[in-house]
Amino acid sequence: MLYRKMSKTGDELSILGFGCMRLPQKNGKNANGRIDEERATKQIRYAIDHGVNYLDTAMPYHMGGSEPFLGRALADGYRERIELATKLPPWSVKIRQDMDNLLKVQLSKLKTDHIDYYLLHGLDGKSWEKIKDQGSLEFLDKAKADGRIINAGFSFHGDRDAFKEIIDAYNWEFCQIQYNFLDEQNQAGTEGLKYAAEKGIGVVIMEPLRGGNLVKKVPKAVQEIWDQAEIKRSPAEWAMRWVWNHQEVTVVLSGMNEEKHIEENIKIAGDAYPDSLTQKELDLIAKVRDTYRDLMKVGCTGCRYCMPCPSGVDIPACFELYNNANMFGEKFQAKIGYAWNLSGSHASQCKDCGKCEKACPQHLPVPKLLKDVSKEFEGLSLKPTLWLIKGFMAMQRSSSLRKARKLNN
Repeated sequence: MLYRKMSKTGDELSILGFGCMRLPQKNGKNANGRIDEERATKQIRYAIDHGVNYLDTAMPYHMGGSEPFLGRALADGYRERIELATKLPPWSVKIRQDMDNLLKVQLSKLKTDHIDYYLLHGLDGKSWEKIKDQGSLEFLDKAKADGRIINAGFSFHGDRDAFKEIIDAYNWEFCQIQYNFLDEQNQAGTEGLKYAAEKGIGVVIMEPLRGGNLVKKVPKAVQEIWDQAEIKRSPAEWAMRWVWNHQEVTVVLSGMNEEKHIEENIKIAGDAYPDSLTQKELDLIAKVRDTYRDLMKVGCTGCRYCMPCPSGVDIPACFELYNNANMFGEKFQAKIGYAWNLSGSHASQCKDCGKCEKACPQHLPVPKLLKDVSKEFEGLSLKPTLWLIKGFMAMQRSSSLRKARKLNN
């Protein structure tokens, strides 16, 4: 495991951080998307045992279950071996006292007396002005002075001008931005990355794989480019190495929830030095970037900040299937998945209230894009597709019952 120093704190942090937003979940009828605690605990402890020393969570992750889970998972001495990051949710703050109350709850859930790296969560220009006027900087000063938090930062999903304004407004130790080879110009972008680093502010990277979209079912046109590389690497390794190639980056978060992915990322983080990619390799990645941009219909990362939708639309799922249909040539499979899996939460249910668009970190025109999804998947074929699927499911169920009866006789 390689480590990089957080400039203002002197902390030597693993270049790979464990993001606790997408932990493995239980399957089954009554699981309700709950964290598979036994498996997730083993994963986190394995990562720590192999050098990862930065863990990132937040109050909303896993419907509020991530923080209390980590409080349990980091028992047996693991808490003392890592730097723990969590976030103040600005949308839950009405008055100044709310900040202290929220932090108190977080400390209790995490079973700790301090947060090593504490962030104002998901800022953009508008939310920054609100949380600043509510006394957030005073709160951070006080919490640092009495030891409840050690280092103060913010995560960001706004435009570059707002990012620079926030950077200049306080003596931050660190910040957290979305960054990958498709997002060089989006949000803070490369310019923001360099701006923060020039001021001695550590930079933690989120979404290096763009919500997994850079590694899920890699399009044939993209894989053909990867295959041209002299050194063979997985798409995940190419994407992670591209981020780590920037010397301004301190930590790259990965929402790891598969054992093989954890092992792979730890291995990659053992020799991913800054400025280690050749110009030929960088040119190859640029070709992949351009190909993805040609294929991608919606730049959704699946963060789910747009949810829940008041009209019941599963917005990220709609966009994922829409992208799959157009990026991976899975039009038939995507239509089947849309008709059946999203029954009751289709794009056409959108009432154009605008709530999702305001919440979207990518500032996507969500209602307009949902109309495109509806046009792609709905229309005259939707109901017949549902009837066919239901018929198939009924036949399969009947067949299974018959087999069960035979086994019982």
